Amino acid sequence: MKKKIKATIVALIALVATNTFAQNSKTIKTGESTVNWKANKVTGSHEGTINFKEGALTFDGETLTGGTLTVDMTSINVTDLQAGKGKEKLEGHLHSEDFFGTANHGTATLVIKEAKKTEDGNYTATGDLTIKGATNPITFNLTPSEGGMNTSVKVDRTKYDIKYGSGSFFDNLGDKAINDEFTLDVVLKY
Repeated sequence: MKKKIKATIVALIALVATNTFAQNSKTIKTGESTVNWKANKVTGSHEGTINFKEGALTFDGETLTGGTLTVDMTSINVTDLQAGKGKEKLEGHLHSEDFFGTANHGTATLVIKEAKKTEDGNYTATGDLTIKGATNPITFNLTPSEGGMNTSVKVDRTKYDIKYGSGSFFDNLGDKAINDEFTLDVVLKY
């Protein structure tokens, strides 16, 4: 009887150890990971970058299961305009309450709650995106790459109370209308 109890205890310890060690976290290399944004309007588009503050992805063995990514919204940078030619004005407007309100909302966070591997080896991920203090569910695809993951995500800014220039909320904007969705092209390195 004592041998069976010992064998059961050893088996349980081995099972717990296997499950504990199978789960691992990979910290994002913030200096090598990138977020490029692009926003369209009736008369053209603008694009730029945002820096990562921190982040980690969780894996069960080699399979992605979740993670948390935080970007530094105060780092919003416009890359399609030059200094003295509208760059500072647009960056100031993006930092204002009309858009991201970075003085009060210095970070935006994505919490990946679930990732399902697809037949082609990529992932469909679902999670919660928090921008400007508002949290909404989001679904997107992730593609594994050498030492990381890549994704392109469309975000509806109006879900985060960013309505400035939105034809969905304001009439008679004409060529001043700004699309509700913007795109984030993300490269994660770990």
